[in-house]
Amino acid sequence: MWKLLAQLNKNLIIALPIMMILGFIYGILLPTAFMKHLILPITFLMVYPMMVNLKVKKVLEGGDLKTQGFTQVINFLVIPFVALGLGLLFFENHPYMALGLVLTGLIPTSGMTISWTGLAKGNVEAAIKMTVIGLILGTLAAPLYLRFLMGTELDINTAAIIKQMALIVFLPFMAGFGTRQLLIKKLGMERFQKELAPRFPVLSLLGVLGIVFMAVALKAKMIAANPGLILYILVPLLIFYLLNYTVGTIVGKLFLPKGDSIALVYGSVMRNLSIALAIALNAFGPEGSTAALVVAVAFIIQVQSAVWYSKFIPRIYATETKATGKTLETAS
Repeated sequence: MWKLLAQLNKNLIIALPIMMILGFIYGILLPTAFMKHLILPITFLMVYPMMVNLKVKKVLEGGDLKTQGFTQVINFLVIPFVALGLGLLFFENHPYMALGLVLTGLIPTSGMTISWTGLAKGNVEAAIKMTVIGLILGTLAAPLYLRFLMGTELDINTAAIIKQMALIVFLPFMAGFGTRQLLIKKLGMERFQKELAPRFPVLSLLGVLGIVFMAVALKAKMIAANPGLILYILVPLLIFYLLNYTVGTIVGKLFLPKGDSIALVYGSVMRNLSIALAIALNAFGPEGSTAALVVAVAFIIQVQSAVWYSKFIPRIYATETKATGKTLETAS
């Protein structure tokens, strides 16, 4: 089982479209009303394992303040507003689709940030800090941003969103942190890192695939009635990610050493789509599934784009960046 899940985790480019297709077929042929009772437990399955591997103490380590500063400025003062602009432009008459695009740009970083930074030989230590800082700041800021960005388009219940954030982020965060400390105390850091740490991301993958399946299944009849809907969603998402990569690359090359620049790109482009999906499905009622469909499509683009960007890194960084810095070879 673990080997199968590990293979799926390495082949998300294939696994995610397959789950979307299966979800579509299921939603056309079979009832989906019962799925609303599964959303919260599957959300917990998705979020809790990723929290176990979160290295909170890394935030307290200094040494890359400029890198972290640039990353968070992009993450919270640029990307959400780019998402809002594209959402209002392309989904003017579909506010919940615009909400899906805003959610895509709202919460930065995921485990993919660390993985891709490592594979691209970037500064993994900086990427770990970005992941923790981005998750904490994004979770705290999400209710306020949603109210500010979408309050004129939708009736945003801030209290309900805060409650859902507590259930789908802070509760798994505390449970994951407690689990990590308990396992390290019992097994030791080396054994934990070697034997158990690699298993948690693949457990999280089960939740991701389940949520993507449900997001598409719940909107299958809508997709069938509008065959061009996926293409309609793809266009603004492609523009969103292209702009995101462009901003991160330019800022990184101008102001940071190569390793930090790579971390900045993946720390700003890799959005936490798992939590975005969870918010869409848990905090916005039946219409939230429309927003969730946009986020589900974003999953495919995000994974695919990370692969392609890594292939172009030797060309992008063919000349040395403004400063020199440490580049780590592997993810921790």
